[in-house]
Amino acid sequence: MTQPALAQALNPSLLVCRADYRNPEHASALVRLLDAYAQDPAGGGEELSDFAKKNLVAALAARPQAFSVLAFDGAQPVGLVNCIEGFSTFACRPLVNVHDVAVLASHRGQRVGEQMLALVDEIARERGACKLTLEVLQGNASAIRLYERVGFAGYQLDPAMGRAQFFQKWLA
Repeated sequence: MTQPALAQALNPSLLVCRADYRNPEHASALVRLLDAYAQDPAGGGEELSDFAKKNLVAALAARPQAFSVLAFDGAQPVGLVNCIEGFSTFACRPLVNVHDVAVLASHRGQRVGEQMLALVDEIARERGACKLTLEVLQGNASAIRLYERVGFAGYQLDPAMGRAQFFQKWLA
């Protein structure tokens, strides 16, 4: 059985779709799911700010390089992936950064993330992207297993130089 078929067999009522930022149901689901993820230890353990809750969907909609994927179990939103298109100078092609992957605790282990990432892969290919990128915390073992299962691997060019590390610098 293929991985998508296995995932569908685990939860036949699951619907995975590209989010429509103008659809109020999708907009509400996106904010609720991202807020739930933000409150999870893997997301930082703090709820989204009121500013983010109020402005996120409009800000994403204003950026043609952004897209999101949602998963619904019947009418209940259960999963979210937010993506931002970037650019690979080495390949001279777009790349897609998988910025957030969130699945409600009630639906983890049902391959929801796998199905959402399959749609992300499809959309990225439609955009002509050369690769998908993402960051993951070292302690998030279940997410790492998911990413490896669907084909992600640590980034390195020359093994003698080691693996890439993710850094950040807050500007505000």
